[in-house]
Amino acid sequence: MHVTVSTTAGRVRGRRKDEVTAFLGVPYAAAPFGARRLRSPEPPEPWTGVRDAFVPGPSAPQPGYLPAMASLLEEAVEPGEDCLSVNVWTPAPGRTGGRLPVMVWIHGGAFRNGAGSLPSYDGARLAAEGVVCVTLNYRLGAEGFLLLPDGTANLGLLDQIAALEWVRDNIAGFGGDPDNVTVFGQSAGAISITALMTMPRARGLFRRAITQSGAGHHSHPEDIARRVTERLAALAGAEPTREGLAAVPPERLVAANGALGREIAQATDPGQWGESAGGGTTVLPVVDGITLPERPIDALAGGAGRDIDLLTGTTSEEFRLFLVPLGMGPRITDEVLHGFLAGFGLDPVEARGAYAAAHPGATPGDLLSAAMSDHAYRIPALRVAEARAAQGADTFVYEFAWPSPVLDGALGACHMAEIGFVFSNLSDPLTGPDAPRELSDALRGAWVSFARTGRPDGDGAPGRTLPPWPPYADQRLVMRWGDGAPGTHADPGAATRRLWERLRRPLPSGAHTAGSRP
Repeated sequence: MHVTVSTTAGRVRGRRKDEVTAFLGVPYAAAPFGARRLRSPEPPEPWTGVRDAFVPGPSAPQPGYLPAMASLLEEAVEPGEDCLSVNVWTPAPGRTGGRLPVMVWIHGGAFRNGAGSLPSYDGARLAAEGVVCVTLNYRLGAEGFLLLPDGTANLGLLDQIAALEWVRDNIAGFGGDPDNVTVFGQSAGAISITALMTMPRARGLFRRAITQSGAGHHSHPEDIARRVTERLAALAGAEPTREGLAAVPPERLVAANGALGREIAQATDPGQWGESAGGGTTVLPVVDGITLPERPIDALAGGAGRDIDLLTGTTSEEFRLFLVPLGMGPRITDEVLHGFLAGFGLDPVEARGAYAAAHPGATPGDLLSAAMSDHAYRIPALRVAEARAAQGADTFVYEFAWPSPVLDGALGACHMAEIGFVFSNLSDPLTGPDAPRELSDALRGAWVSFARTGRPDGDGAPGRTLPPWPPYADQRLVMRWGDGAPGTHADPGAATRRLWERLRRPLPSGAHTAGSRP
């Protein structure tokens, strides 16, 4: 059965299956190439008649994953120029003025991979819960996150804002409430959302946020952002200007971004590349003082975004996704481990002892994974919760502890392990063949409850019982999922958390200086 809905650019035709109608590949902005390349997003070209919205649009240009990771992660569909589109799943299409909560997903992928159309992000099961689910694409890599000499920056974030403006202007026709929008996302998507919470241009576009495995530390100050632009342009054989870079084929910029990542991974000066040290990322949101006025964690500590409801958290063993498939764990010696711990600003002997006590029988590689998980994910998430608590804003914090059975269980509760459970798409590569449906039902229920009411512990849905979930606050309460019955724990992992007491702290508003890495 087909259903037609009007948008500001023209009418679209979706396909209904069971109780949910999907509208795929709907443009929210014009193709960002040709004369529009490396420029702010512009409205989509209008069309006449009815546009079929049966298949997703192209993904943004991207490199794909290394062979060791490809079997664990879903690859985006064929990239193309007309890549700025949304996908919408709704149980109530065509009901103008509808009042269903809206959930807008921003995908991860280290700011260089991913798309809103990956099978794991299919929004049909969420829509069946009575929400309108939207997923989106945004520009990645050099196309989306370089700082150009004329001051252009954060085009990928501006794409996300354009998509949210599309939601504001169109979602009522799909049955959604434009005044009750929750943005949710993972990894680079969660980092993006934390930035959006502090960006003036995004103000008023969403009421709630769910950030999974990404927070407010990962951004580049202007000096590092300029270094990234200049080096990436050199690797692409181009001048580091809009004109120079726009003359380069997209695949060459993608290749140059990959080469830059390899250089960053081998850099000996950890301060040279800021939050991209190690090469896991290259481009990041840029603190340009205009689109992104401050490093997001600093802005949050100053009160930005305190009117936005927030649910945030991490998986228990984030970094195992990166160490295990590449076979890096067995190569980590105590000497290497101590070097990393010292590089984080920790006392290596004290830190090794605390992590070893928390993980009995762990190898040096296991301990490095735990410390890296804290540095990149857990501690930044807790700093957001602490900063908001000081501003009187509640934050609900979770830990996802269900271990993936993939690779004979070696991945543990790794980065991305929760995504299939949130969307209830349990054919996700990391869930394995017998993922517990009841865990997915509970997790999905909490996310939908939060989107509907701002509280993740019950929205009155018939037959749904969710565990009590108080905000983080003074007791440091964290909801633990996937390790027995869901329940809150007071200050879990306190011994290792205390190691970081003086580290990864926000600076006072306006005090963040270029190149600093607190």
